[in-house]
Amino acid sequence: MACQQSRYHSFSSASRLQPRPSGVTIDESFLTEDKSTQNRKLLQKRRTLTGQFSMGGHLSPWPTYTSGQTILQNRKPCSDDYQKRVGNCQQHPFRTAKPRYLEELENYLRKELLLLDLGTDSTQELRLQPYREIFEFFIEDFKTYKPLLSSIKNAYEGMLAHQREKIRALEPLKAKLVTVNEDCNERILAMKAEEKHEISLLKKEKMNLLKIIDKKNEEKISLQSEVTKLRKNLAEEYLHYLSERDARKILIADLNELRYQREDISLAQSPGIWGEDPVKLTLALKMTRQDLTRTQMELNTMKANFGDVVPRRDFEMQEKTNKDLQEQLDTLRASYEEVRKEHEILMQLHMSTLKERDQFFSELQEIQRTSTPRPDWTKCKDSSSLSPHADVVAGGPERWQMLAEGKNSDQLVDVLLEEIGSGLLREKDFFPGLGYGEAIPAFLRFDGLVENKKPSKKDVVNLLKDAWKERLAEEQKETFPDFFFNFLEHRFGPSDAMAWAYTIFENIKIFHSNEVMSQFYAVLMGKWSENVYVTQKETVAQLLKEMTNADSQNEGLLTMEQFNTVLKSTFPLKTEEQIQELMEAGGWHPSSSNADLLNYRSLFMEDEEGQSEPFVQKLWEQYMDEKDEYLQQLKQELGMELHEEVTLPKLRGALMTIDPSLDKQTVNTYVSQAFQLPESEMPEEGDEKEEGMVEILQTALERLQVIDIRRVGPREPEPAS
Repeated sequence: MACQQSRYHSFSSASRLQPRPSGVTIDESFLTEDKSTQNRKLLQKRRTLTGQFSMGGHLSPWPTYTSGQTILQNRKPCSDDYQKRVGNCQQHPFRTAKPRYLEELENYLRKELLLLDLGTDSTQELRLQPYREIFEFFIEDFKTYKPLLSSIKNAYEGMLAHQREKIRALEPLKAKLVTVNEDCNERILAMKAEEKHEISLLKKEKMNLLKIIDKKNEEKISLQSEVTKLRKNLAEEYLHYLSERDARKILIADLNELRYQREDISLAQSPGIWGEDPVKLTLALKMTRQDLTRTQMELNTMKANFGDVVPRRDFEMQEKTNKDLQEQLDTLRASYEEVRKEHEILMQLHMSTLKERDQFFSELQEIQRTSTPRPDWTKCKDSSSLSPHADVVAGGPERWQMLAEGKNSDQLVDVLLEEIGSGLLREKDFFPGLGYGEAIPAFLRFDGLVENKKPSKKDVVNLLKDAWKERLAEEQKETFPDFFFNFLEHRFGPSDAMAWAYTIFENIKIFHSNEVMSQFYAVLMGKWSENVYVTQKETVAQLLKEMTNADSQNEGLLTMEQFNTVLKSTFPLKTEEQIQELMEAGGWHPSSSNADLLNYRSLFMEDEEGQSEPFVQKLWEQYMDEKDEYLQQLKQELGMELHEEVTLPKLRGALMTIDPSLDKQTVNTYVSQAFQLPESEMPEEGDEKEEGMVEILQTALERLQVIDIRRVGPREPEPAS
């Protein structure tokens, strides 16, 4: 400090400092007070300080007050000139004595720091307080540098406040870190304990496995010893039998030699060869036998070498036959190419003919739909005495006009028959019982007269709807006819159940035009399975759900474009013509635009007699047509007459051909229905039992007509010729 050259300004005598009494301590609340309060306290303290710090009431401009002192500029503290000047300064200390103001400030700072050190609860924050006060004194006394020093002080104070806030914010994280650390340590200890337990279990298992391995090794050693022993016994037996074989061969050779000797002796004793030498004859016989053996060996060699050789005459004959066959093959190939080309031309003609046929068929259907069909008067053969006038129908001409509205002649015949039958039914008070024969349904087996309950058509429809609701509410294991009779017993009691069974049966047998009655009659008599009705109802419910989802505003209205989109997404396998028919049944006309709104909820409503709207009726008609078309395609794929027998593998293959998207479970369901076999007893595909199972094609198709059979995916397109 003695050698540092700097310039200071003199200050007014108003700036006076007085050290704090030794017994005064710093209040910690000073740290939390605002800036105005701090300034006020500092001003009060400065006013209490005496003016003994300055020389003559003015601040000393130390070290610039020394006379003859030269200011060193641009000198580094470590340079040689700097060291020399430091030395000179040390040699002349009296020239650079500290001002009294500086010494008093230093003494004041030392005392304050000593007081803080002596305190029991002094902190780093409190240790800054004396420095703050000294800095405030400088700011107030040095008026020229007050803005700069104030900005420096404010910058440091702001940074300290920011750091304090960060420390306070990090305190909870520190506590959380400690908690997390303890949790992790506990988890680690738990995992170590669990690992120790697993290691102990694995060690025990290892010891058990080692014991098992030792046991197996012992068994292996014992088995190896047994094998060695058996091999040794086998070798001994082999040697024994080998020696037996050699002994047998020797005995056979001895027997042959004795036989030859006996023959030689007999030849020698024969009267015709008394003159020959026996030794010569024996030698000749021996040589002859050697020649015979050699000849036999050569013959065997020739057979082995040339046994498979074909004679030249046969070879030439076969070569000529092969040449003739090759010429015939070339001729047939040329003929085949010609026939193939003709077949392609005929197939093209056939396809064009099919298109024309489909066009003519659609035109025929349109004509049949728009024209009036010839009435089928054979339906009235039991009521030929009745004329179709208005007085036959109950309710007069007005009701007949209502019933005949929008119907053709064939439908009018059905309406007329239903009205006649309902009139006759109302006149009957009793029904004759059908007896207990096996052909009689179980719910109609009764002998005697049964009362006619004479319900209205609406009551019958409501009763049938209740029966369906109870049937679908829970899974029923009994057959549908048994369920129907039990339902009647539960509803009307055992005494009236049979009467209601006959009454409802006679009603649903007459009213064919009523959907609820006709469908219930078909299921009750076994013409349809329950799945047909259930699937159709589920389809209608799913379609209503899709339309409701498309109605984002929940207003009950859809545009024709939305209606078309929902139909195509719900029924992806329907053709454009079928979608067009459904839209027309729903109220769309070719002249109307796609922006027209449709009240889709009205399409699914029913009247009091259970009759649905034309849209739902058209869905049912298309379903029946699609089923008939599916079975017709199956018959065409089989390529058989109705009276012929079809095997189980052939029917399975035909189903997979016309509908490749069928899964195995569905195919088994269809095949089991066609052959009347439980699915649990169905043989696996490729089993030999499949080939032995046959059924008349017409019978199989009639059985498939009963169940819910439909196309699952599109049929693969036929390859182009």
